[in-house]
Amino acid sequence: MRRDIYAHLIYARQKPLIGKLAYFLLKLLGAEIPVTTKIGKDFLLLHGGYGVALHPTAVFGDRVRVYPGATVGRADVHIPIEKSKFKGLLVEDDVIIGTGAKVLCSDGILRVGRGTIVGANAVLLRSTGEYEIWAGVPAKCIGKRKEY
Repeated sequence: MRRDIYAHLIYARQKPLIGKLAYFLLKLLGAEIPVTTKIGKDFLLLHGGYGVALHPTAVFGDRVRVYPGATVGRADVHIPIEKSKFKGLLVEDDVIIGTGAKVLCSDGILRVGRGTIVGANAVLLRSTGEYEIWAGVPAKCIGKRKEY
């Protein structure tokens, strides 16, 4: 039931009249998902997604799963955006971002390849291939997962 509420709010962010209200309700529930963040079909904030923060320019594919405490954003927040080499973040279809994981980019576009798993509390600082498993600080590829 709870998943349905989050899903409705996530997709309601795009609607002209209620978009900002949906954004603020998500924020009250503990998830920072700006109206400008692009999200594909069947996106899930698992376990409510408390503490999730997604960058306003991030693009998420279909069937992405994000667990509580995950962050997808800039790594170089200590410098003004005008001076940053950051261009954006692309999270492709079927990606899983584990509890407390950080996906951070400071240069160009960071791409999380289709089907990749970013493990719990991992700090991913570079692009991945498809169907890889990344873990650690900083995250390293520790294996491959099966394609489904």
